[in-house]
Amino acid sequence: MISFLIWNGDPELFSIGSFSLRWYGLLFALGFLVSQQLLYYMFRKEGKPEKDVDTLTLYMVIATILGARLGHVIFYQPELFTENPLGVILPFEFTPKFRFTGLQGLASHGGAFAILFALWLYARKRKPGQNYLQTLDRIVILVALTGCFIRLGNFFNSEIIGKKSDSGISVIFSNGMSSEITDERIGRVLVKDILVKKGESPVVLPEGQVPINMYLFFKTGVSRQEANDYIWTRVEPAIRRQTEHFLPPSEAFKFDIYPDGARDYIAKVSIVGFARHPAQLYESISCLLLFLWLFWIWNRNKNNLPEGRIFGIFMIVLWGLRFAYEYLKEPQVDFENTLPLYMGQILSIPLFLAGVFILVRSYRIKPPAEEKV
Repeated sequence: MISFLIWNGDPELFSIGSFSLRWYGLLFALGFLVSQQLLYYMFRKEGKPEKDVDTLTLYMVIATILGARLGHVIFYQPELFTENPLGVILPFEFTPKFRFTGLQGLASHGGAFAILFALWLYARKRKPGQNYLQTLDRIVILVALTGCFIRLGNFFNSEIIGKKSDSGISVIFSNGMSSEITDERIGRVLVKDILVKKGESPVVLPEGQVPINMYLFFKTGVSRQEANDYIWTRVEPAIRRQTEHFLPPSEAFKFDIYPDGARDYIAKVSIVGFARHPAQLYESISCLLLFLWLFWIWNRNKNNLPEGRIFGIFMIVLWGLRFAYEYLKEPQVDFENTLPLYMGQILSIPLFLAGVFILVRSYRIKPPAEEKV
C-alpha cells in the first residue's frame, strides 16, 4: 500500500518576469490539442469533412473557457461582478503590480452548460449526419479525456482538495508552503532546495494528521544566524498560513540547523501535515476510464449508433460520480456549509437526469443501419 504520498511539486513550469506557465495551463491546453487530433481521426473514419473539426474546436475552446469561468463566478463568487468585474474575464491582476495570474477559478458545471449551448449553435449550421445529439455523442468522448487532463492540473495546483483521511493512498500537499518559502516576490530567497518527507512519531495522531520533516538546504555562504532568522521570518509564517494542509506551529516551534560540508547549512523542521483524499486524481482516473469506455463503444458502432446513446452514458456516469466524489471533498466556499448538498452536487442533479432521459430515448429509436432496412 502507498502510505501518505507527499506532493511537493512546483505548480509552475517556469516564469519570465510577470508571466508564469503553470502545469495546469499546459495540461488544459494539451487536453484540447489531443482531443482535436482524435476528432480528426473520428471524422475521417465516419467520412465527415475534416475541415469542420477546426470550427468545432473553436466552439469548444471558447465555450469551455467562458462557461467554466462564468460558472465559477455565478455559482461560487458572485461578489466579483461588483468588486472586481475585470477579474471575471481577464487573466491578470493590476495591483499591487501587474502580473499574469491565469483565470483563477473554473467550474466544470458552467463549462458543461456552455458546451451544450455552443454545440447546439454548431449543429444548426451543419450538414445531415451532424445533428445535435450525434455531435454530442462524439464530443463527450473527448470531453472525458480533456477532463482527465484538467483534473490532473488541479492536482498539480493542490486545489479542489479532499477531506482528511487515514487511507493509505491519501496525499499531503506541501507544494504551496514550499512555493511561498521560495517566492522571490516576497523577499530574498536563502534556500536552494526543499525536501519534505514523512516523519516518525511514537504518538498516534488524530485522523489525517501525519508527522512531517521538512529539510531546508541553504545556499552556500548563508550563515547559521541568517538561516535561523529565515526560518522564523519566512518558514514559520508560511506554515502558519497553510492551514488547509498543516497544523499551525505552536509556541514551542522547534527546528535543528546543522552543517552540510564546509560552508553550507541544512535545517530540519518538524511539523504536522494533513493527509487528504486526492479527489482530483479520483476524478482524473475516472475520466480516463470513461473516455476509454466511450471510445470503445464508438469504435464498435460508429455511424450505426442510435443518437444520444454515448451522450446519455457520459452524463449519467460523469455527473453521478461527481455527485459521489463531492462527499470526499472540502467545500470550495464557506456558504456551502449551510446547504443540504454541496453546490457541485446540486448542479450535477439536472445534468444526471438529462442523461437518464437521453439514454432511455436512445433505446427507443432504431440505429441508422436498421432504419435503412
